[in-house]
Amino acid sequence: MTRNEIRASTSLASIFALRMLGLFLILPVFSVHAKGLPGGESATLVGLALGIYGLTQSFGQIPFGIASDKYGRKRVIVIGLILFALGSFIAAAADDIVWVIVGRAVQGAGAISAAVTAFIADSTREEHRTKAMAMVGASIGVTFAGSLVLSPLLYQAIGMGGIFALTGILSVLAILVVLYIVPAAPALPPGRISIREVLTNSELMRLNYGVFALHVTQMAMFVVMPSALIRFGHLPLGEHWKIYLPVVLASFILMLPPIFIAERRGKSKQVFVAAIALLLAVQVGMWLVFTQSQLHWAWLVVLLLAFFIAFNILEASQPSLVSRIAPPSAKGTALGVYNTLQALGLFCGGALGGWLTQHTGGASVFVLGAVLTVAWLIIAANMKNLPRRGQIQAAVV
Repeated sequence: MTRNEIRASTSLASIFALRMLGLFLILPVFSVHAKGLPGGESATLVGLALGIYGLTQSFGQIPFGIASDKYGRKRVIVIGLILFALGSFIAAAADDIVWVIVGRAVQGAGAISAAVTAFIADSTREEHRTKAMAMVGASIGVTFAGSLVLSPLLYQAIGMGGIFALTGILSVLAILVVLYIVPAAPALPPGRISIREVLTNSELMRLNYGVFALHVTQMAMFVVMPSALIRFGHLPLGEHWKIYLPVVLASFILMLPPIFIAERRGKSKQVFVAAIALLLAVQVGMWLVFTQSQLHWAWLVVLLLAFFIAFNILEASQPSLVSRIAPPSAKGTALGVYNTLQALGLFCGGALGGWLTQHTGGASVFVLGAVLTVAWLIIAANMKNLPRRGQIQAAVV
């Protein structure tokens, strides 16, 4: 990769990581913290507070993606970061669960994912795009791992309001990164592709369903996971990082061989399907764990490790595939649709996870995840062989 490609990829990946930070920092602690807020005794409202971020993201992704194709990437990213910062400060000042939901909704309205990933695709050559998109995947993983470790510590030090305020300050700093560090965007390709053509692309829609199922599963899991670690591991909230940190770091190491095999040996589809199958096995295993009254905490650790291996492989590979399959003049639009389904997954996972936990028990969230993952496995098994690195694939319309 050239110096400019590295600069663009790393700086934009850091912006993407910031967006995910607004989601991930509250995951390990919010379901416990919310019990002390007015209205926080309702698991449904707690799940809504977790998931509303994804719902408003879903409303903005396609318009922001189309706008970035038409008006330029940087302008759209800055507008999104302003909204993200505003929502962070609203949530920081909230004194009940309703105002937290409002702040999270405004945070999510800064739907910059499509513009950022399209910017990376614009700024890198085809033979290096998988590496660039892997940086985004790695930034998400590192952010997630760091959040799991830092969140309980930050919560003890500055409280939930302080965590929200911190994400708002970081968002303001990110605007400066976009304006002064991110390289100038290359000229957008001529011509326009209608959104209908993107929506009727069967290969893109397979990936869109996949990211929806993946994030429903992730969010639903973390509605119940903090309480499970307290119940089975007898770990107070501030010590959950002792489980999360080694598990996430080990998953990064263990995900690398499958990624290398997929790229170098042309086994992308096989690795992709195997990761989905592993995700399904985790859902079944978690269901078995949650139906037991007593169980050794080591089973949770093993299942969390398997989950993060599957999650990291799938999260790193899918945006790259979307950018390579999509028509050049519609990358922002295609990634807008993709990120809309991702955001809907975040919302549905949080909201449904909270509702199911309140009405049918924590084990039921894994039944939901298993059903969605079975459908994904069937869809992925019938997909075309994924393009190898360096191949330029025309969009299938």
